[in-house]
Amino acid sequence: MRRRLLAVLMVLMGAAALLLCVPLADAYARGRTEHLLLQRRSEAVRFADLADRMRSAADRAELSAEIGRYAQLYGAGVVVVDSAGATVARAGTGPAAEAATDAATDDSPRVGTSDGADARRRALTGRSTDRLPTLRPWGPRTVVLAEPVGRDERVSGAVLMAVPTEAARRDVTVRWSLIAAGAFAAFAAAALVAAGITRWLMRPVLDLDRAVERLTAGSLNARAVSDTGPPELRHLRQHFNTMAEAMADSIGRQRDFVADASHQLRNPLATLVLQLENVEPHIAPGPGLAEHGRALDEAERLEELLDGLLALARVESGTAELSEEDVSRAVRERVAAWTPVFRAAGVDLVAADLAEGLRARTLPDAAGRVLDALLDNAVKFVPRGSRVEVRAGREADGSTAGPAGSAGSVVVRVTDDGPGVPEEHLPLLLRRFARSPEHQNVPGSGLGLAIADEIARISGGRLDVGGHEPHGLRVELRLPASG
Repeated sequence: MRRRLLAVLMVLMGAAALLLCVPLADAYARGRTEHLLLQRRSEAVRFADLADRMRSAADRAELSAEIGRYAQLYGAGVVVVDSAGATVARAGTGPAAEAATDAATDDSPRVGTSDGADARRRALTGRSTDRLPTLRPWGPRTVVLAEPVGRDERVSGAVLMAVPTEAARRDVTVRWSLIAAGAFAAFAAAALVAAGITRWLMRPVLDLDRAVERLTAGSLNARAVSDTGPPELRHLRQHFNTMAEAMADSIGRQRDFVADASHQLRNPLATLVLQLENVEPHIAPGPGLAEHGRALDEAERLEELLDGLLALARVESGTAELSEEDVSRAVRERVAAWTPVFRAAGVDLVAADLAEGLRARTLPDAAGRVLDALLDNAVKFVPRGSRVEVRAGREADGSTAGPAGSAGSVVVRVTDDGPGVPEEHLPLLLRRFARSPEHQNVPGSGLGLAIADEIARISGGRLDVGGHEPHGLRVELRLPASG
């Protein structure tokens, strides 16, 4: 958003600079053209006056000398013609003289001499040249102006002057360069101001965005701390912090209630279980003993459920700082610890492709705790004779598995070749107390994967559940790699 806002401001300032400097540059070019016309027209008027007073050979010689000195001084071409278009006097050499001659003699002028021919025709009808093509750095190189000899019905000829425009065009180029430099300097200064204003406007917005992101990730102590920006954004920051404090307080009370209730219920429940066990020897064999056994099982299941709720509340309300964990070692240790349990259940537990040097920044022992939940889930639901594989490696973000030294995520993958779970039931596995219909009677609280998912989320990672080909279940723990 900051880049978009800055781009909009830059476009507006660039358009404003163009709208200011283009008319200014054009106005100077027109003014310099007008100045050139007035300068050279005064000389043409003087030559026309000399031609009008020409009566003898001496007068013709004086006229020729005057236009000759002028042509030599300014590099211009001057031609004096009579009313029939015949040349009376000529001076100058080079392109300017050729342009003047073409304008004086060509009734069907070539491209480039049409303005001069038109000026000659106007002068022979008694009208002076009152406009020249606007001079710009790229041209025209020569302009032609004409002045009538005589006045009104006494027009006896015309003075044609082809004037080089190099000096005038150089002035226009210099002034345009100054205007462009000024516009660029003004644009640069405005861009710096716009960047500062954009930063001033966007700093509280970015701070709010980071605070919302941390709050969404579960950090209930996240607050917006920037106190700069417009008053409206400062008020928004205050309201957001007030809302975040109220939400954190509400969630904290809920978690405290769950933790306190779970903790307080454990003692009477433990007493109840103990009493049920003490009563068992006094119950005669029969239906009553079977009902007593079922009641004892339900009490123990309730005790396990309370333990799960207490563990989940502690995870959600935990304030432990993230620290670096050796994921490779944690995986090896947990696989070694669970191997006897799987052996007793008749399931093969295999550790394959365990990469070395896998490290992640997580909650304390996050990888080990999550792997305990995954293996506990596997040993409960995978039938005898099946196989469970544990793999650990590093994957580059957005690509397939890469070498252990590449950047990306640390992935711990647990797969089995059991019957698996129908695809429509996969999203339920990470929910609290969720069970697939065919596993409703399996012992457990239904909180194991939910707790593991919460640990992964707080650690900055995630837990993914999917099917395993050709059949079975695949659960992946992804943690952001460190180092």
